[in-house]
Order: sequence, then structure tokens, then C-alpha cells
Amino acid sequence: MAQNDLTIALPKGKLLVDSLNLLQKAGLRCEHVGEDSRQLTFDLPEDGARIIICRPTDIPTYVEYGAADIGFVGKDTLLEQNCDVAELLDLKFGFCRFMVAMPEESLPPRLADGSYDLSGLNHKRVATKFPRVAQMFFSEKGMQVTPIKLHGNIELAPRVGLAEMIMDIVSTGTTLRLNRLIEVAPIMEATTRLIANRVSYRMNYERIQGLCTKIRDLLEDLGDPAAGGEKEQ
Repeated sequence: MAQNDLTIALPKGKLLVDSLNLLQKAGLRCEHVGEDSRQLTFDLPEDGARIIICRPTDIPTYVEYGAADIGFVGKDTLLEQNCDVAELLDLKFGFCRFMVAMPEESLPPRLADGSYDLSGLNHKRVATKFPRVAQMFFSEKGMQVTPIKLHGNIELAPRVGLAEMIMDIVSTGTTLRLNRLIEVAPIMEATTRLIANRVSYRMNYERIQGLCTKIRDLLEDLGDPAAGGEKEQ
């Protein structure tokens, strides 16, 4: 691999296919990437690039410390980890929603506008994979909560008395319904983002920005324009 080759970190799992499709449409010859699920690095000599396959939650770390020049990662992961990276594009796929949910038998009262009154949740416990996001959300409302960090099966926590509520990301809401949980507060929507190492972005500006322009044009052709430029976390 040449020293000036561009290293691109992509997430393993459900986002990998969409990430590769977008890069192929942008002109990278990466049809062979992911054919062997055990292989984690793929050289693209004709494109002067290399793709590395990472756990989605590790991608901001690889990019922040320069092991990868750019990466594809969910906005949910960016918010929670708060790594020092440059956010370049909203890639518009991998859509999910942050929300707060509670058991249907212990819902808070409704306000006049139809929303739930969250004031009674002050000083309560919230089970979540995203404690930083949970703290930010409730702090903005002048509330204090105790986040309980879990790595999976968040929906179980209110059913066994571990927490009064959960904060998680959802796509269809099916798991919530199966566990008799109701959304009581939407927080934000999240999609996949293109991020860059700040030093790499300056040193390889033309190349990275050229790829951004191609991807942005592709998204606009699909009828869903992406915002360009560097955004601060």
C-alpha cells in the first residue's frame, strides 16, 4: 500500500452493503470487498485506496487517531462518543430515531398539546446504550436522570425494575410493541455520516473533498440532497 493511499473505514453489519454501493457509484472499484467475511482489509490499488472493515462503534476511534482517513458511521455513534473528527456529509441511509419509551401501564400524563409530561421522570433511571445522549436530552429540559449503561436488550430493563424508562434508537418500533413499551418523547433522527480525520482532511483536502462532491452529486440525483462542508460536533 502506498503511503498516500486513502484509508476508508466501513462498518460491518447492515450498513456495509449500502456503504459499498455508494462508493461503487462514486467510482471506486470495490466489488470484491466483503466477499470473505473474515477478511478485514481490502486494497484498491487502481483507486489508490484501502478499505478496512470495523465494528460500527470503533470507526470514530480509527478515524480520530488517523488509522483511517475517512469513515462511514451512524450519527448516533458520533453523538455518544463525541470524538474529535470532521463530519462532512449526511449520507441519508441507515435511518433510525432516538426516543424515550416507557411501559404502557406507567405512562406519564398528557399535556394540552398531546405530548407526554416528562417532569415526573426527574431523578429517575434510564436504561440506554447512549448515556451521554440521554444526559444531554434531559439536561436541556432542566432535569437530572441516572443513566444505566446496557449493551443490549434495553427493553427488558423497565420490566424487571432496573429502570423506569429506556432511551434507545428505533427503526420500525416492532421490538417496543412486543415488549409493551410506548414512545413518550422523540429526541432526534439519525443517519449514516461521512467523517474524516482532521489532519487527513487538511493534508488530503482535494482528494477527500473530491470524493465528497461525487457522493453529494449522487445523493442529489437520488432526490435527497446532502448538506456539504465540515460540521463541528
